[in-house]
Amino acid sequence: MANRSKAAAIIVAAGRGLRAGAGGPKQYRCIAGRTVIARAMDPFCSHPDVSAVQPVRNPDDVEIFDQALQGLTYRPAVSGGATRQASVRAGLEALAGDPPDIVLIHDAARAFVTDAVIARAIAAAGKTGAAIPVVAVTDTIKQVDDAGDVVATPNRAQLRIAQTPQAFRFDVILEAHRRAAREGRDDFTDDAALAEWAGLTVATFEGDAANMKLTTPEDFAREEARLGAALGDIRTGTGYDVHAFGDGDHVMLCGVRVPYSRGFLAHSDGDVGLHALVDAILGALADGDIGSHFPPSDPQWKGAASDKFLAYAMQRVADRGGRVAHLEVTMICESPKIGPLRDTMRARIAEITGLSLSRVAVKATTSEKLGFTGRQEGIAATASATVRLPWTE
Repeated sequence: MANRSKAAAIIVAAGRGLRAGAGGPKQYRCIAGRTVIARAMDPFCSHPDVSAVQPVRNPDDVEIFDQALQGLTYRPAVSGGATRQASVRAGLEALAGDPPDIVLIHDAARAFVTDAVIARAIAAAGKTGAAIPVVAVTDTIKQVDDAGDVVATPNRAQLRIAQTPQAFRFDVILEAHRRAAREGRDDFTDDAALAEWAGLTVATFEGDAANMKLTTPEDFAREEARLGAALGDIRTGTGYDVHAFGDGDHVMLCGVRVPYSRGFLAHSDGDVGLHALVDAILGALADGDIGSHFPPSDPQWKGAASDKFLAYAMQRVADRGGRVAHLEVTMICESPKIGPLRDTMRARIAEITGLSLSRVAVKATTSEKLGFTGRQEGIAATASATVRLPWTE
């Protein structure tokens, strides 16, 4: 399209989300196997009319932020402020060096924004300079006083529920935020309210009822149930791997460095447990095996940590709109002893995959001194994965 406006998006993810209950900042919790912030950012990162995505995160969340967004492309995150308003301004200032024509400002807690809403936001801002998505109010609304008594019943035909992404001409909203900072105003709950205060006329466009903000534990439970019910294609996959012992002073098993008198003969770190799990996940997807995705002939995988392979397999599931429901790995060896390390290994697999500990099993057995494992020449592992995908046929 000729003269198409350059649009960027700011994703505000610096809050703590205390009303969502225990479990850490809500934007990093998983729904149907994928973090809220990844679901919120992905549509902007992949939208053809969004040239840049600028996340704003809490300075204490660097590591968890990076883990949650593996596989997405975005500008380096900037640290947010004490209020949502301060965080938005940080995002705007980060874009000011190469300013877009239009900026979309979106809350990371809205995990279900669609390409259609994003397109409408860009079009509306290009036409009006300031516009927000809204949905109609269907319930009767009551205005109450401090005692809780009803004082008015507004006409719901004139009421709308505001959503994000809220869209503005970049230069106009940046100046409005800078003016508010100069005048000590930090009490605006959304950018539309700040724009109104700055004298802008804010238009509206059609939002989406599904583009809800995740706020309470009930919101998370409802969406988990909804998305889980949609994943009706249940797959199982199995994996197997083996590595011989060589020189060394440790072996990597299920992502854990285990001190030992030998090492593995392997192209990567030789982690038979994680390799078997990767093959199990890829098998459930009918997506080849670990060797086809990470060929041992490729020098870039020389000595590579196998947690990268497992994270990649998990992303393949997420890219299909699915989730991993359960992982199980069985180590087959005479030594080292796996039992004392079982829970450490489970926790490490859960950390790599983002699954809860209850969805990860690690077992161990010997071969009764039979075969190569019985002769302590190496270690084998078997694994299974249960994967749920959207039903497509």
